[in-house]
Amino acid sequence: MARDPFIRRALSPVEVVSEEGLSIIEHNAETILERVGVEIRDYPSAIERFRGAGCDVDGTRVRFPRGLARTLASSAPPTYTQHARNPANSVQVGGDATVFAPNYGSPFVHDLDGGRRYATLADFQNFVKLAYLSPNMHHSGGTVCEPVDVPVSKRHLDMVYSHIRYSDKPFMGSVTAGERAADTVELARIAFGGDLADRTVVTSLINASSPLVWDATMLASAEVYAAANQATIITPFILAGAMAPVTSAGVAAQTLAEALAGIAFTQLVRPGAPVILGSFASSMSMATGAPTFGTPEPALVLYTLAALARRLRLPFRSGGSLTASKIPDAQAASESAHTLLPTMMAGVNFVLHAAGWLEGGLSIGYEKFVLDDDQCALMATFAKGLDLSDNGQALDSILAHTPGEHFLGTAHTLANFETAFARSATADNSSFEQWTEDGGLDAARRANALWKQRLADYVAPPIDPAVDAELLDFVARRKAELPDTFA
Repeated sequence: MARDPFIRRALSPVEVVSEEGLSIIEHNAETILERVGVEIRDYPSAIERFRGAGCDVDGTRVRFPRGLARTLASSAPPTYTQHARNPANSVQVGGDATVFAPNYGSPFVHDLDGGRRYATLADFQNFVKLAYLSPNMHHSGGTVCEPVDVPVSKRHLDMVYSHIRYSDKPFMGSVTAGERAADTVELARIAFGGDLADRTVVTSLINASSPLVWDATMLASAEVYAAANQATIITPFILAGAMAPVTSAGVAAQTLAEALAGIAFTQLVRPGAPVILGSFASSMSMATGAPTFGTPEPALVLYTLAALARRLRLPFRSGGSLTASKIPDAQAASESAHTLLPTMMAGVNFVLHAAGWLEGGLSIGYEKFVLDDDQCALMATFAKGLDLSDNGQALDSILAHTPGEHFLGTAHTLANFETAFARSATADNSSFEQWTEDGGLDAARRANALWKQRLADYVAPPIDPAVDAELLDFVARRKAELPDTFA
């Protein structure tokens, strides 16, 4: 099937904050870095890097003189290419490009047949295959779900291998330890012919421990990737009211401060290493403390941080198809739409959790994946904007037409009828009678049949047998060296 490797947006990003407002947020972020700073936990070498760059260090607290973090971040490129094993699937990150990547990090899976259960490696591989088959997922993602049937100490090897073997799209690496990031880089080196040659072939998620903490696990992984010229997504993960103030402007300022500190670290490791400014901000129920999605406040944070990233000339990650719903129901559809639409309107460059997210991220749903994937297809058409070509204007057809007559049989309609409108793969537009005759299935049941059919039709992309053998050998050797641990 013909597909675009990523979306090129023709629509200008929507701006919801004035220049003065953005300057206020930037000023506040600099004040946070200057007066509060960030805590660096269990990673003395990072503290020494910051000290050497001119930061004020007090024990494990690192404070940035005003403007220093921004200056350090300025060496990061405004765009980069993440190369895929299949060059036709390489993506641009930044600029006018949007990349959709699937769900990340869920320990549970959900489908209509078996309900909610712990994820396995077979589930992980299924979702890699579904993302590979989708023309709307531009990226294979990373930890699409946690395969809990494999020891924590070894599962990163199976996950990275699965991305390489069952897909030929770009993928994300392990970040749960510096050694696992190094294993990812080595597997990538093998997959790409033995020498990365400074090509960026992995983009990986590095989360701050909000509020204002960077820990050894994340910094060690970020250091491995940056040193190898592999990309990182520096993302404060904030539940407003718990890890940051409840107000959107406060969340935006703290997010920017935390992200700038992390981005500065990557540039101290290797100036010019590709990096994405990330934001994940959720509201919460003030009655229960549970995270909520699809609400206005996180959307405002998203729009604000997207604009701040543009001012920094950095790619931006946020958004997705987020919901607190436990099943693929009306709540899931509404909340996901109210996250995905701001994602597109704000001009987000890298969209994690674009398909499959359920239960605040605790679960990935098979049916939800298919339903979200369908919405991503519609967003891709929307992002192309208004067609003002001669064919798009259709003026000749209108001038040649008689008033009062329909356009169904005109040459222009016949020439465009197959491509004129985006078509949903999951919606049912038939009559009530036809829908009833076909079983009266709701959207989730239709999606249930679709994911099963897609997996049944799956054919793995080609891979050099010698490369595959070397990958498997590396995985086997590393597994033999590592103890089985599940903590």
